Amino acid sequence: MIKLFTRHLYVRIWLAVLAGVAVVVFAAGWAWQEADEQRTQPLPRDVTLRDTQDQLIGTGKSLRTSRPGEPLEFTITLNNGQQFVMELGPRGDRRPSPPPWLHPRTGIFWLLGMVGLATALGLFPIVRRLTQRLESVQRSVQRFGEGDLSARARDDGEDEVADLARRFNDAATRIEQLIRSHKSLLANASHELRSPLTRIRMGLELMVTPTLPASRGSLPPEGAPAALGRPGDGGGEHPSITAAKAEISRNIAELDQLIDEILLSSRLDAREADMGTIEAVDLMGLAAEECARVAAELDIAEGTDLAALTVRGVPRLLRRAVRNLLENARRYGDGTPIEAQLSASADGTRAVVRVNDRGPGVPAALRERIFEPFYRLPGASEREGGVGLGLALVKSIVERHGGQVRCEERQGGGASFVIELPKGA
Repeated sequence: MIKLFTRHLYVRIWLAVLAGVAVVVFAAGWAWQEADEQRTQPLPRDVTLRDTQDQLIGTGKSLRTSRPGEPLEFTITLNNGQQFVMELGPRGDRRPSPPPWLHPRTGIFWLLGMVGLATALGLFPIVRRLTQRLESVQRSVQRFGEGDLSARARDDGEDEVADLARRFNDAATRIEQLIRSHKSLLANASHELRSPLTRIRMGLELMVTPTLPASRGSLPPEGAPAALGRPGDGGGEHPSITAAKAEISRNIAELDQLIDEILLSSRLDAREADMGTIEAVDLMGLAAEECARVAAELDIAEGTDLAALTVRGVPRLLRRAVRNLLENARRYGDGTPIEAQLSASADGTRAVVRVNDRGPGVPAALRERIFEPFYRLPGASEREGGVGLGLALVKSIVERHGGQVRCEERQGGGASFVIELPKGA
């Protein structure tokens, strides 16, 4: 009940208005009652006594004041000095008693109560209509903040709320256009980068290794390329060329991986993009294939219902998420065996994939940040591989499937990455 008063603006405005009306009503009622008391306050009364010839034979005053329904007493002094007391009984009221709301004394309170009730009923729809428009803007801002760039607020009206909604809509439109242009630029640039990379790779594969002349003492013909082979080997590739080719191949592979992950990340960020056909995916078979690829150990938790390991999703995306976690464990696991485990949540509504390693682990303060794009742990070397998008892709893929991913500390050292996905229908 307390949250109803603190969370909803329309309730607070309504109650504030009612409180102000109540103060005014009760102040008016108190003033009316005081005036009525003064108006009905009984006053002393005089009496004269005359004979049948209309001659004044005595005078008197009331002994005490009286209110309606009470007897009235007078003390009378005759001309000869004799005194006596005369009492007039209360006047009978033959009219029926009026209802409470018409009674002279209680009617004012009934009137004020009805005024307050009418005010409350009349103000509620007005206040509610005003705050409903504010709540509409609030919901639109919330949806926009959650990633729905198409969210817009109703801007009907000419007051401040309508102006606020229009300003929000204009800002949201500009932000949406800016983000779309950036995504388009990123996707196009990534696509265009792949063509020269492919040509470079083909050139490396077709590279012809120069050989030395047959005679050790002869020189190459003028204009011919310098011999890069090892002296005395009669031909073959020079070690420096082999190392250069290996370094170029590694850099090309890293660039190719970066482009692939950037493209996938941009498509995942665009919620309206079609990521593929959703179907039933057997996590056990998928995880077994990926674990075999990196020689990881796969374990099924005891008592796990195998039906709970079937989820609804896009197979290639879920495979990518599991593969990225296994690659991450292999890269930072210091050469220790990688362990993967499949299980079901306690309530049986979610499938759980857990990948464990014995690497340096992740500090508690950075377990959320490692899922940010291009973030690397302090001290991580670029020579270890990876472009900083693997875990960010895992998070995007899992969230697109209605699941969650987190990093936990592993008992005995290392890290444990956990994916939870809704059980398939």
